[in-house]
Amino acid sequence: MTKLKLGPLEDNKPVKLTVELPATVFRDLKSYAEILTRSGRATTPIEPAKLIAPMIERFMATDRAFAKARRNAAQSVPGAAEKSG
Repeated sequence: MTKLKLGPLEDNKPVKLTVELPATVFRDLKSYAEILTRSGRATTPIEPAKLIAPMIERFMATDRAFAKARRNAAQSVPGAAEKSG
């Protein structure tokens, strides 16, 4: 079984955002969506655009420098840590 970094996609209320991607990145998204669907992690075919948010989310969640900078920024603003959840 292919070990992909993305698991099942959550159904969150979306915020509309328009981005331009290089054609090679879009082709890779299409391939990733096809592999994710074939691996049994999705019950219906996945639209490549639906992968962008979880991929960015996963990237930020595993970026240690980002997490550290975020913690430092929250500590420098009184009350920010309680608001961020």
